[in-house]
Amino acid sequence: MEDIVYCLRAEFLKALGSPLRLKILTALGDGEKNVCELMDALDLCQSTVSCNLGVLRTSGVVLDRKEGTSVYYRVSDENVHALIGTLDEILKGQCEEVRKALEVL
Repeated sequence: MEDIVYCLRAEFLKALGSPLRLKILTALGDGEKNVCELMDALDLCQSTVSCNLGVLRTSGVVLDRKEGTSVYYRVSDENVHALIGTLDEILKGQCEEVRKALEVL
C-alpha cells in the first residue's frame, strides 16, 4: 500500500486521539451543533471548543456550514460513530481479558 494511505490514516486517527475531541464527536452524535451549543453541552470555553473543532475539520472528521453569524458542525460520515463504537467493543474485550487474568492472581 502506498505510504500516503498510511499517512492519511494516521492523520485521521490522530484527530480522534484526544478525549476532548471524542467528547465533541459524541455530542455531535445526535446532529449538528454550533460552538455555543457544544460549549453548553460540554461545559467548555469557546476557545477550547473552537480549537478542537479546527483539528477535526482540518482532518475531515467534521464538516461545517455557516448560517448567519453561526457556524454549525456535523460529523462528516456516520462511519465515524461506527468506528468509535467498534473501538468501544475492542476496549470492552480488553477489559474482560484483563479481568480474567487478574482472577488467577
